Amino acid sequence: MTASTHVFLRRVAATLAGLALAGSAMAQAFPTKPVTLMVPYPAGGPSDSVARSLNNTLGKHLGQSVVVENLGGATGGIAAQKVLAAPSDGYMVFQGSPNELILSPLANLAVKFKSEDFRLVQMIESTHIALVTRPDLPANNADELLAYARKQAAAGKPITYASVGPGSFYHLLGEHLSKVTGIPMVHVPYKGAAPANQDLLGSRVDIFLAPYGKNYEEFHKQGKLKVLAMLNRERMEGVKEYPAISESQALKDFTFNTWSGLFVKKDTPEPVVQALHKAMSETLGDAQVRANLEANSRVPAKPQSLAAVSKVYTDGTAQYRAIAKSIDLKPQ
Repeated sequence: MTASTHVFLRRVAATLAGLALAGSAMAQAFPTKPVTLMVPYPAGGPSDSVARSLNNTLGKHLGQSVVVENLGGATGGIAAQKVLAAPSDGYMVFQGSPNELILSPLANLAVKFKSEDFRLVQMIESTHIALVTRPDLPANNADELLAYARKQAAAGKPITYASVGPGSFYHLLGEHLSKVTGIPMVHVPYKGAAPANQDLLGSRVDIFLAPYGKNYEEFHKQGKLKVLAMLNRERMEGVKEYPAISESQALKDFTFNTWSGLFVKKDTPEPVVQALHKAMSETLGDAQVRANLEANSRVPAKPQSLAAVSKVYTDGTAQYRAIAKSIDLKPQ
């Protein structure tokens, strides 16, 4: 080996060592100021409750406060684009799901990003999907609902279903329900679950295939709305009082759930991603955080490696795009 080769290799080794030290220093330095947790829906909705279940504990593990910011619109697209417009330094992170990051770009021409522009840092929770109706709708189970919907459609008055925006997972579920039953239904989009619930309580919309929260339990008990079923294959812990959709005759296979996670821009430095991943993993191990999530009928995620969560996001992207294709979703 020549002397010049030795010099070159020593320089490469020194450079790599310098990069490793710089990365370590960056990880130790982050964060030096408060971190913003961007929630893509208005305050008071299910996503907001998840954020406020964990932000203080996440802040404790990061060593800085985590401030929740709510920004609805474009099925989460406006909030996602604000995160993408911020520096790639980890100080603005996105609490989202396939709903906002995979489906929104497929449905909304105004949304210019791709799901690949984000990186999943850690999953937070998975969510039961409930079949909820206005309180005065004349049906007490899924099969009675379909009979009513078929009758209304034949009379030229198709039932309406709410969603958190065009192209959202809940919009696709409504379209899929209409397709598999052959019953025409009318989509009514909202900026989030909170305004959709307001119109459901006021009987201004008929049904909502919605992320289940404890507020539905109270409203159901008070007769302010009806929870007809959960879109699960079997009755599950925490929601056993409601029928699983598999118990119906017509919708045995109409089973779905969804999940949320902590995301950053794809070009966020690796040491920062690792610091956020470590803090979020520790947060998920906190008993009070898990209790808070469970109190809102969420199923807390088990911490996974960065490689594992990357696969979850990749697989989810393929699955949700397939659902969108099955109903011929067109961007508007």
